[in-house]
Amino acid sequence: MNKKISLIRSSNLAQVDYAYASRVPAGMELLFLAGACPLNKEGIVPDINDYVAQAKLCVENLKVALKESQATLEDVVYTRVLVASNQQADLGAVWKAIRLEFGDHDVPSTLTGVTVLGYRNQLVELEAVAAVNPIKE
Repeated sequence: MNKKISLIRSSNLAQVDYAYASRVPAGMELLFLAGACPLNKEGIVPDINDYVAQAKLCVENLKVALKESQATLEDVVYTRVLVASNQQADLGAVWKAIRLEFGDHDVPSTLTGVTVLGYRNQLVELEAVAAVNPIKE
């Protein structure tokens, strides 16, 4: 049994580069992932003042957490992107970088500008919810 999530778009709303909703079939397990931060293996935020580089590192770290949960980006059903900026250009640059990483999987997402994030020099954080088929024992 291989159940797949559905991404739902709307012809009655503005045409955007993400789905408006996702549907998770009954019987799938939900994974709630901690916010992926732009930390290297030493626990340091590299690429100070580089929103795009930090966004890409967040996605790479999310991929690792997903893999260890037996999932991939294609299993993600929702994301929240947090950007420590009040400038729309910064939010837009982060959004574009993350959307490119997700490719055709245009998962529903919320993009939010915030005052500050948890780690020193952190500019971006990426939260995700994924759905996977149950592990057969």
